[in-house]
Amino acid sequence: MSRESIDKEKARRAAKHPDRPGEECRAEPGLYTPVVDRARCEGKRDCVEVCPYGVFEVRRMDDADFNALGFFARLKSRAHGRQTAYTPNADQCKACGLCVVACPEKAIELVRK
Repeated sequence: MSRESIDKEKARRAAKHPDRPGEECRAEPGLYTPVVDRARCEGKRDCVEVCPYGVFEVRRMDDADFNALGFFARLKSRAHGRQTAYTPNADQCKACGLCVVACPEKAIELVRK
């Protein structure tokens, strides 16, 4: 998703969230990586809509990731069309934390490499 297609209102709400882990978006790209908990992620795209760096994409879960889920997580994933967030551009993450607070399932955390 390009920077122009960001949901600006959703990004503003996320930026004001008191639990946001980063505020300055000044980490060196690639110093932190967003990690998605596939058992929680429902592929609602909030991360895609708020990320100013185009880190995320939502697509059908890879078979290997799906098979690694527990029984109930697989049922939940099927109910959501096996959609989940992936981070093909994780090396662009500047740890602003918008994705962390925007995710309704609390399925994303920023991990320092």
